[in-house]
Amino acid sequence: MSRFLFVVPPLVGHINPAVAVAAELSGRGHHVAWAGHPGILVELAGRAEIHACDVPHDLQRPPGLRGMAALHYLWQDFLVPLASTMAPGVERAVAAFRPDVIVADQQALAGALAAERLGIPHATSATTSAEFSAALAGMPKVEEWIGRQLSGLRDAFGDPSRTHDLRFAPDLVLAFTTVALAGDCAVPPQTRFVGPALAHRPDPAPFPWEWLGPGRHTVLISLGTASTGLGGRFLAECAAAVRDRAERVQAVIADPGGVLGEVADPDVLAMPRIPQLALLPRASAVICHAGHNTVAESLLHGVPLVVAPIRDDQPVVAAQVAAAGAGIRVRFGRSDHHTIGAAVDAVLDDPRYRDAAEHVRESFRAAGGAASAATHLEALATGQHEERGRP
Repeated sequence: MSRFLFVVPPLVGHINPAVAVAAELSGRGHHVAWAGHPGILVELAGRAEIHACDVPHDLQRPPGLRGMAALHYLWQDFLVPLASTMAPGVERAVAAFRPDVIVADQQALAGALAAERLGIPHATSATTSAEFSAALAGMPKVEEWIGRQLSGLRDAFGDPSRTHDLRFAPDLVLAFTTVALAGDCAVPPQTRFVGPALAHRPDPAPFPWEWLGPGRHTVLISLGTASTGLGGRFLAECAAAVRDRAERVQAVIADPGGVLGEVADPDVLAMPRIPQLALLPRASAVICHAGHNTVAESLLHGVPLVVAPIRDDQPVVAAQVAAAGAGIRVRFGRSDHHTIGAAVDAVLDDPRYRDAAEHVRESFRAAGGAASAATHLEALATGQHEERGRP
């Protein structure tokens, strides 16, 4: 049996797919360990072997960053400091665990750096398809600036003689999406589209299932955990849109920051955390920020979306949803209950959106998810991996 070390950032959306793949590998008899922030890993990975890595003390993004300012922050104030701070812990984890393969999240660059410096086969875990897009096409100075950030990290912690892009392992890139959603994007030939990988998650809190009344559409509304402080106005407009349609629509809202206050409403249920995976089979639509995990999980259940991207990869993912015909994009900062309500009406009433969502769902199921990812990793560990074009 082989030994796999997963290196992950302290981000729920990046850890959850890896947890599913790690569980599949463990179920096949392989040894799995983790390198990352122990607090979040204990919560998400359970009783796993965890090798602690330090992370920067302040990773809170200033509110309101958009566009190039957000990209600058992502690299200069998040990814580069995170890699530098995690690097010693990853080195210790490698020395203690002695992995056959390192599986490094695309935003946990310390894993890729350790793998190339120590000559260990490694795979990239690409939990979002944004890096495969041409979002920076036509902006060569920005691409050059990102290249300098990567070169600086490689000089400090990797192998300066290597020239490949650290975001794409030369051995294997696992993309947790499919072409049906990502579109005909340019990807390295070592990329394997495996679709979403879902792991069992304990319900965060008791849910009042009896609240879901029959005869009405259920709409799930979530802006993820990283945008808690930004969503008050948008969530309130979503709630108003639902109340305008109370005769046929009810909503469950994830409100981790309590920005809606106390909501005593027969049509809107707001909770700090919701059992999203358990609710999706009952959902008719999802309103979200176009976070890749929420989008993928919704489409894996054939549920169409209304997407309101805020920043980072979300505009790219939102554009993919719209291009696939599986949802409607609205503006996060300007949409009111009229705009949001009209989009909800469209995805509920026009069967083309659900048909497109079901088409993506079938592609996800065919891709294999965690089982497919585990098979590719096994091949890499045993030296049977081949470089081939995308499936």
